[in-house]
Amino acid sequence: MSDTSTRETPFAPIHDPSTRGFASDNYAGIHPEVLAAIVAANGGHQVAYGEDVYTARLAEVLSDVFGTQALVYPVFNGTGANVLALQACTPRWASVLTTSSAHIHVDEAAAPERVGGFKVNVIDTPDGKLTPDLIRAYPARVEDEHFAQVGVVSITNSTEVGTVYTAAEIRAIADLVHELGWVLHLDGSRLSNAAAALGIGLRELTTDAGVDILSLGGTKGGAMLAEAAVVLSPERVAGTTFLRKQSMQLASKMRFVSAQLLALFEGDLWRRNAEHANAMARRLADGVAGIEGVTLVTQVEANAVFPILPREVSERLMERFRFYFWDETTGQVRWMCAWDTTESDVDAFVEAVRAELG
Repeated sequence: MSDTSTRETPFAPIHDPSTRGFASDNYAGIHPEVLAAIVAANGGHQVAYGEDVYTARLAEVLSDVFGTQALVYPVFNGTGANVLALQACTPRWASVLTTSSAHIHVDEAAAPERVGGFKVNVIDTPDGKLTPDLIRAYPARVEDEHFAQVGVVSITNSTEVGTVYTAAEIRAIADLVHELGWVLHLDGSRLSNAAAALGIGLRELTTDAGVDILSLGGTKGGAMLAEAAVVLSPERVAGTTFLRKQSMQLASKMRFVSAQLLALFEGDLWRRNAEHANAMARRLADGVAGIEGVTLVTQVEANAVFPILPREVSERLMERFRFYFWDETTGQVRWMCAWDTTESDVDAFVEAVRAELG
């Protein structure tokens, strides 16, 4: 039998690697250190379905990051992490309360309802953030058997509109949520960006702030496909091991998912990548701030910029730089910066905006 383990297979890119855009941090490739971790994990055989040394090491690392009580469940994607986490802490009869801009409400094709089997109730917020006052004012109809009783509050940090919860803001929400007998979930697809923006650690924004279960993001921070549901309050969460398989999020070759998260979180790569993406967003906002015709309606707090431009200008720019409309009615767009966004990328885009607006 011939040995094919070291045979080289020529493969050339079929895309233009110089193409850049500001549509999403998901557009970026894999960080070289993460790619190296995948390659390093590739030799020989390891036990499947998470009984490998990389997944075991990841459990140790995230116990150091979030506390010894933390239980980690690597999954393929952010929607999977959210559905798994919310299923594990939402009673069969209960609903999840979140913001009207939340990813679980707007951008997950009703997966929480269809796959998770629970209703998502929403509160309108001016900045994408819940507060204790907003939660108290919500008509929860406690003990009303005609209403899906709230069992979980879900927040996102950084939020879908680019704002950042401080640790104190999360603690205030957690205290109220626990007083009401509910559970606090945090969608942390961009948690690294939030922590980097505040200059604090991941634990300070989660475990220490009262979060019970976390969807930990890796893909937007430089991984290929690597997220995790992290249980921070095991006494409030049950069945995660079984629900992951039922949700089709149990990877057979889990070592390659875990190796990516190890590359990000065993050291400071998560912070370096997030700080860079945040800095590029600030550079972008500063660059267009003085251009007549550009309105910056929000302050940049993480790695997103939400300006308003004339629609025809945005449409012309989109032919060269991919990005999305955020609010079709106002012409507001979203520009995202990633771990690999360069100063040259930003400066070239700023000049294109300036040229379009004369």
